[in-house]
Amino acid sequence: MQQRVPSPGTTRSGEPSTARPPGIRPGRETAAGAASGAGAPHHRPGHGPGPGPGDLVVALLRPQLFFSWLPLAVAAALWTWSLPRIGFRHMGDFGLLDRFPVAFYASLAVLSAGFLVSLRRAGTAPWWPLTYCVTMLVALKAPPALLYDSVRYAWASKHEEVIARLLAEGTVEPRLRLSGGMSAYDQWPGFFSLNAALVRAFGIEGAAPYINWAPIVLGVLMLPVLVLIYRTFTDDWRLVWTAVWIFQLANWVGQDYLAPQGFSYLLFLAVLAVVLRHFVRPGSAGRLRDRTRLDPASAAVPPPTTRRQRAVALAITAPLIAAVNASHQLTPVMLCMTLLALCLTRRHRNIGLLAVTGVIMIVWDLTMGRVLFLDTLATLRDSVGDLMRNSRAGYAGQPTGPGPELVGTANIAMVLVLGGLAVTAVLLRRGLARGALPLLLAAAAPVPLFAVNDYGGEMLFRVYLFGLPGTAFFAAAALVPAAAGTATARRVARATARVALPLALVALPAGFLPSYYGKESMQYAPRGEIELVRRAYDRAPDGALILAATGSFPAAYYRYDHYERWFFTEQEVPENLKMLKDPAGYLNAGIAAGRPAYVILTPTQEKATTGEGLLPVDGFARLTAALKRSPYFRTVEEGRYGLVLQHVESARVTDTGTPADRNAVTGADAGPDTDTGTDTDTDTPAR
Repeated sequence: MQQRVPSPGTTRSGEPSTARPPGIRPGRETAAGAASGAGAPHHRPGHGPGPGPGDLVVALLRPQLFFSWLPLAVAAALWTWSLPRIGFRHMGDFGLLDRFPVAFYASLAVLSAGFLVSLRRAGTAPWWPLTYCVTMLVALKAPPALLYDSVRYAWASKHEEVIARLLAEGTVEPRLRLSGGMSAYDQWPGFFSLNAALVRAFGIEGAAPYINWAPIVLGVLMLPVLVLIYRTFTDDWRLVWTAVWIFQLANWVGQDYLAPQGFSYLLFLAVLAVVLRHFVRPGSAGRLRDRTRLDPASAAVPPPTTRRQRAVALAITAPLIAAVNASHQLTPVMLCMTLLALCLTRRHRNIGLLAVTGVIMIVWDLTMGRVLFLDTLATLRDSVGDLMRNSRAGYAGQPTGPGPELVGTANIAMVLVLGGLAVTAVLLRRGLARGALPLLLAAAAPVPLFAVNDYGGEMLFRVYLFGLPGTAFFAAAALVPAAAGTATARRVARATARVALPLALVALPAGFLPSYYGKESMQYAPRGEIELVRRAYDRAPDGALILAATGSFPAAYYRYDHYERWFFTEQEVPENLKMLKDPAGYLNAGIAAGRPAYVILTPTQEKATTGEGLLPVDGFARLTAALKRSPYFRTVEEGRYGLVLQHVESARVTDTGTPADRNAVTGADAGPDTDTGTDTDTDTPAR
């Protein structure tokens, strides 16, 4: 087919040429061009000034526009058709992975292909990659919000109870001791106070109506912040949107639910964006002002800011930093580590900003968070320097079953692939790495925290999460070729990208889905199970001890300030194996004399304890059978949704040789629940 040759000074579409590489932001129109009316619409004689329906159809069928909107329409049709056919009520070993219809997977593949096509016009029509990013976010994370009849994820249910208590009491009590680490929510109440205010403002009964939509809301809010960060270091819109796409699909950690971590992470990214763009010291760019030392896709270093401008920027960011400190324990530490890493560059050596951030953190820790802060300091002597223990995933056994094992494999694969791509870009695109050195340092900043503690078995996931913005950027740089350079380099880069980029876009959903939905049977519970749990709590008198195999079940913290809790398998696996030799005797010895106690066992607990390796495959069934036939406990309620047992005080037999004698729960002592070290993170998901 013969191609139309554009006239000099124009592009193929007839628009004025910008003389910039593809994907690079075009410059503004010249005054002469604007005055001459270049690009103004021309109308045929006898026709009105506005386009008619026929013109709109013709425009939509033009190849460039047609292949931009067609994948969206096809994917939307496939996804909508598949949604009511997702068998979430009958999940097995693989969670939702084998419950999603083929059409659901096809919709994701079509969206990935459409995003790839949209990158060709990323510089001139950035709204198309943006639309695909938002659509993919909704396609991946909206099914639970639209389908589930209960709160997804036990920890989200826990946070719902915290909001409910705050609404009921209207205040927090940071010195109040509550079992299960729940005191920390009164010591870092910022996120929950915001949600309580939203509930009252909208006149709804609680957070349940919107709680499952949190992953989508947080994801959408992060998009413009990520674009600001990435645009600081590149003018290539293809690289920007590919980095955003990778970030979305590599963010499988599961901290996007309604939790202080997700909220404070959004604020962390906002502070980082402000620092990178508006805290540039005068005279610090040096040789980076020389474009020959940079990658063709590199953006110019942001203009330096005066001391007064930095003071204004600090006044803007200080409330964000304070909100981070009021909401979460770990994120302020990550923020300080990131700002410290940025001080290694002359460009962002802002000692004053680092000092202000550190002072805000210390003041909060020594006032509102004093109790938990001092308790955490007391445990550091056992964890500092223990890199192997601090970097392990979880705190007990290995994942058990095909679903959890697949999740672990997918997690490792995603980390290795992203890390490999990022290292490749740093080595091969040194000019880009030189210009984006602050982002590289920010990605590495959380790593030293492996030497501090394990954060309840979650440090590995949190280091990955806070390093992800930089890792995603450099991984994208390995896939998106430079838009300029020598002819040979351009040919090689483009040939590589034709293969590597489509493969990566297909592999990302393949890695995300097992990581995010492979253990979904632990995250969803039917309404009947929730109602059984709440009936059990309502049956127990205030001050009673509630026993359960794990806290990873819905409504586990229902009216949490009225009861003590003992999640008796949340400990090291050898102790659980010892417990299984005589479950009834073990639990009986752990209950103080005269203390009313109830045991709640549900199907969700069985899936969690087995999948996380806390108990062997038949361990939960053996535990249940032993408690049912024991004289120490009597059945109060039993059905398909679970079992409720009441401790029988009259059947107690004194036996000083019982392993759990040392753990008798009395008064405000949370007993064995406080010995696991898993409560330092009040919004840590069980992994």
